[in-house]
Parts: sequence; structure tokens; C-alpha cells
Amino acid sequence: MSKNKKSARESVLVSLAGLLVVSVALTGCSSGSDNTSSSDKSSDTGTSTSATQATGTIDHSKPLTITVFDNAANYQGEQTGWYGKIIKDKFNITLNILAPQVAGDQLYKTRTAAGDLGDLVIVDNSQLEELIPAGLVMDLTDQLKNTKYLSQYVDKHFKPFNAAFDKVNPEGKIYALPTFEADTSPTTFSEELPYSSPIMPWDYYKGVGAPKLNNLNDLLNVLKQMQEKYPKTPDGKPIVPITLWKDWDGGGMENVRWLSGWYGYQQPDGTSTIQLNAKGDIVPLIDDNSMYKKILQFFFDANQQGLVDPDSPTQDWNKVAEKLTNKQVLLLWYSWQTGFYNTIERGKNGDGNVSVPIADTHIIQNSDAYYGSGRVFAIGSKAKDPDRIMEFLDWLNSPEGLRYYTAGFEGFNYEKTTDGKFKLTEVGQTAFQNNTPVPDEYGGGGYQDGQSKLNTMIMSDFVVDPDTKEFYNTNYWSSTIEANKTALKTDWQKAFNATNATDYYQKNNMIDIVPNINTSLGSDSSDVKNKRSQISDYVKNTSWKMVFAKDQAEFDQLWTKMQKDVVGLGWNDVVAVDTERAQKIVKMRADATATK
Repeated sequence: MSKNKKSARESVLVSLAGLLVVSVALTGCSSGSDNTSSSDKSSDTGTSTSATQATGTIDHSKPLTITVFDNAANYQGEQTGWYGKIIKDKFNITLNILAPQVAGDQLYKTRTAAGDLGDLVIVDNSQLEELIPAGLVMDLTDQLKNTKYLSQYVDKHFKPFNAAFDKVNPEGKIYALPTFEADTSPTTFSEELPYSSPIMPWDYYKGVGAPKLNNLNDLLNVLKQMQEKYPKTPDGKPIVPITLWKDWDGGGMENVRWLSGWYGYQQPDGTSTIQLNAKGDIVPLIDDNSMYKKILQFFFDANQQGLVDPDSPTQDWNKVAEKLTNKQVLLLWYSWQTGFYNTIERGKNGDGNVSVPIADTHIIQNSDAYYGSGRVFAIGSKAKDPDRIMEFLDWLNSPEGLRYYTAGFEGFNYEKTTDGKFKLTEVGQTAFQNNTPVPDEYGGGGYQDGQSKLNTMIMSDFVVDPDTKEFYNTNYWSSTIEANKTALKTDWQKAFNATNATDYYQKNNMIDIVPNINTSLGSDSSDVKNKRSQISDYVKNTSWKMVFAKDQAEFDQLWTKMQKDVVGLGWNDVVAVDTERAQKIVKMRADATATK
């Protein structure tokens, strides 16, 4: 499973390429299917039956390579493997992915300056606000009318989102399609596990007595005990209590940002200097009472006790993913991270990563991404054959396309049951973790290697499959829920007297679920953009120094110096912009709650 520096900000899922959102006693990872109802079947040419194709106006005889500029991707190059074969066979299309996560942020500046970002672009909301007036993305309003699947979401999802960009889109045209949209409601949270919360290996936690955790100090103590009792994996790999990584960092340390949410404060997308709670209180990152400082102190304390992975300053996310797959990390904090190790078979033996609540936490959790999650799909204004690109996007949102992305392919990852629903196969339960070899007829290679490298969706897996009447998310199939009644899950349920982690936090008044707001917050002026960039670099670098400071005195000195230095870099100007944006979010949350 893979995630990049910004996909962590995608409220749900975030999910991953072939993204998987995982529950407490999770199954294997996933990615879509070719099983469709008769009305969705491909034509004799092997292409999809979107409305545009049905008119006979699209010629698939010539190979088409689509250049995809993709902020969500962790991979750069040609999409190969089983997913690449599907796209080639159906559309005669090859995806060539350009990934800023791999090539660097300068890629965006270089390509926009040249006037051609790509044929298909997946960018952040703030970038879309720049691309519309620059004429670098197409107006999709008319094209969407001819689609079979996307057209059903135009009025409910696409129009309201694009209308929010009124300063650069006064006519309310549709230039972009938000990512990871759930078709539930603006205030619903569907998942069994909050996006970020304390998660640990159940067997190791029980092995040290499963002590109640009242605060972060208790967490450090139990991590120390587990480290001493379980220093290595069965095959001799070192186990680390906490592992950190730099390559997702934005306005500060991304790892710090998400642990701040355990204590009720988020850093809203589109900002880099503030944190916001469910009540609407706004606190600057560098405030002495900020949750950002509290979590920096936690990581510093952990390092002082020898609990932080020494690889942290130099490793990237891919290295962390390897460690998660090998069960080499004791503390996880993203829901989807459990999918790197948890399987049904392991769960039967009581083995897997589960939620372990800390009594003094009060989590802030965004609802399902009904409005989208901070990124968009758009078609570049100089795109080669935009009709074929739109046909491809429409297929991505067909039952067939969504199944391929979220569940893999029928006969390998899952099979149909007698009641017309789906069930993961034994191979499908572990195909991601094991990178299981794929039969040549499906494209060959490893399953994980061949997953969609787009690493994002338009509609999410929290949309109901019309054929099964269940979410596309494999974890919420009735068959998976039944299979997940393992020793791991039932033992956890008995210990915490709750059905799942979300249920526990709600029963104990330890979570605030807020509407997931996805909108245009405005783009920075060139002056603010420069100031924000300098401040972000300074805060990131100083934060890492603080975590690895030699003692508390150095930690405090670095913090005090940062508070003073960022003011000279224009801190007050950037905070003013971010505060205004946060206030817009507060108002929109109130409006969404009032109209639910």
C-alpha cells in the first residue's frame, strides 16, 4: 500500500493506489473488478460502453498515451501490470504518470510555465484555482452530459464544488471532478476506525498486560515494555516502537499534524500555520499551548527513551511500508496502515493491529468525503483526444471500474456468492501484502506492483454498488464482516465493550465528527506564497531538530528561536490568510450540520 505526502490529507481512505480503508480486524487490501451487470458489459471491440462510445464517435484503433500529472501518485512512469493491461485492452490507452512526489514540486512550476501540465491532471484545489484563469484545464460541462456514470453526480457533487471557485469561475462551469467523494451524506462517518488514532499489535499489547492508557506518558511506558519484550520479529528483523518519515511533510511535520488530531485539533487543508478544533477555535502552530508543540514534545520524549526509529530522519515512506508489512512497528496512527499486516487468517489467531484508546484523547474526525477530499481530476487544455480521456474517466466510475480499483478482479481477488454479493478469495485476502503473482492472462507480475498508480478516485469506495447493494469497500461487504468475526475482533470487542473503535469513541464521548469541507479557500498571492514556502521549510526543519534534540534545554531553545524567526519571515501575514480560510471552514461546517 502506498501513500504520498499529501494523500495523508485525503480525509478518508486516503486510502492509496488501489486504496484500502481498513477496519479493526481487517482483511486484505484491494483494487476493483471486471464483473458487471449485463447493461455494463463491454462491446465486441473490448471497450467500455459509456454513452459517448455508444454513439460510435470514438475511435480506439490508434494507441493513445495519456500523460497524467498526478499529485497523488507515489510512482512515476508507465502504468504496467494487470491494471495497465485492463486499460490497454479496453481503451488502447497507456498511462504515463508524472509524479511530483517522485520528481519534486518544481515539476508543477516547470510544466505550468510551459503551458501544458498534462493530458489528465490530478492536482490540489489551490492549484486548480490557478489553472482555471491560466487556461490550462478544459471546461467539462458539456462533455459530462454525454457520460453514462459521471453524469449522475453532476448536480449533487460536481456543480456545487465548482461553484465554490466563483472568483475564477463566475459562470459556474465544471472544470474539475473532486476526488474520493462518498455518496452518503455531509455528516455521516461510515468507517469502523477513525482516520487517525492510537493503533498497536494486539498480541504484543496483551503480552505486557494490556494496561489502561490514561495519557501519552502511559503510551510511552507501554511502548517501552513492548520493545523490551519483543525486540525482533520471528525472522530477526528489529522492531521499533515509533517510526517517522519526512517525505509527506508540508507546512510542518506531517506525522505531528495527524497525532494532533488525537487531541481535537486539525490543520485544515489549504493552511500551514494554524490548527482548528470542532468548536471553531483557531490556534497558531507556534503557540506554546498548541497541539503541534504537544506532539513534538511527545516524539522528543519518545526519542529520549530510545523509542524512535533511528532511520526516521533519512527513510522515505516506502521503507516505512516495508516495516509495516513485516510487523516491525509498534505504534501506528492511520487507519489504513493496518492493511499492511492484518489479514483474516492472522485475525483468527488473535494477531493484528487494533485500536488502543488513550483516555485523555478527544479525536477530531472528518465525516465521509461527501464533498471530496482536497484534490481534483481535470483534463488539460492541450490534451490529446479529450473524448477518449473522458470516456476513460467515466469508466473509472462505472461498477466495473470501481470494482477494479477497490477490489481487484473477479476470480482472483474475489468471487460472486449465491446471493449475488461478493466474497474475497483466499488469495484476495493477502494479495496486497504478499504481492501475489498475477496469472499471465491478467497481465502477470505482482498484484501490488500492478495496482492503479493513479492512487486516487473520483467517487470513493463509500458508494453503493448497484448490483450488490453494498459499498465498493471490501471491508464492508457482508461476507467480509462475517469473516472478520475472528478471535482478534471478538477479543477486542470484549476488552473494550464496543462493536468497533468508532463505536467505542462515540460511547465514551471521545470523538467529534465534523462535516468534511472541501472547497475553494482561495490561492495565495505571490508574496504570501513565498512567505509560506520559507516558513514551511523553517518549521519542518526545526521540528525535526526538536524531535532529535540532545536534551530538553535544546528542545526549548529551538522552539523559542523558531517562534521569533518565523515572524521575520512574514508569519503574521500568512496566519492572517490562514485564519480567514479557517473561519470559512467553520461557517461551512455549521451550514452543513444545519442542513443535514
